[in-house]
Amino acid sequence: MVDMISKKDIKLIKSLGQKKYRQQLGLFVVEGKKAIDEFLDSDFELDRLFATAPIFDMGFTQITSKELVKISQLKTPNNALAMFRIPEIKVERVKGLALALDTIRDPGNLGTIIRLCDWYGIENLICSKTTVDCYNPKVVQATMGSLTRVKLQYLDLEDYLQASNLEIFGTFMDGTNIYTKTLPEQGIIVMGNEANGISERIGKLIDKKLSIPRFGTYKATESLNVAMATAVILSEFKRGQPVSK
Repeated sequence: MVDMISKKDIKLIKSLGQKKYRQQLGLFVVEGKKAIDEFLDSDFELDRLFATAPIFDMGFTQITSKELVKISQLKTPNNALAMFRIPEIKVERVKGLALALDTIRDPGNLGTIIRLCDWYGIENLICSKTTVDCYNPKVVQATMGSLTRVKLQYLDLEDYLQASNLEIFGTFMDGTNIYTKTLPEQGIIVMGNEANGISERIGKLIDKKLSIPRFGTYKATESLNVAMATAVILSEFKRGQPVSK
């Protein structure tokens, strides 16, 4: 039997596409069974679960495909949608290797960077307050579940870096060729805004400037996409380190 989803629920779910309502209500949306399963297997607390068929071994509200279209943020809705509670994150001093983001605006870039942190074992992702919200539906979708395994902190990045006792690295066009450097197993790597790079005030706090050299003959490409650059940087920092089993 298919349950009816109320107009109140539809309005609530659609409102979570906006940051202010996610913050007010403490809720965010996850879509698709695979992604939802990742969150169900994590410490995130489920609020409501909707699906078009009995595909979960737990209580859920069964809805029609047409109703799913009404509440989905996707152009092609999957078979399920869930609301989870936004956890309270305590600001902590990180150890080992961490990544910091200075005003990353694009949801797809942030989602990919979160996946990269998961892949390379970066447990802590420090975000400036001007970085896109990690609970934005497009970010959540792009993380493919990696959001459940990476700790994100939103804070005043300048204050945080000033108080840190770790070495701070940053990516710049005029930095030292990263392929010529011996890189440590701990520190904070700062990645800058898609259009403007690392801001001047954050740049003053960088201990070592790094660059990814261009090998192309024509040198016509101005820069790498920030998510692509993050992949290269993390790969070099992790080179030679033992892989956890």
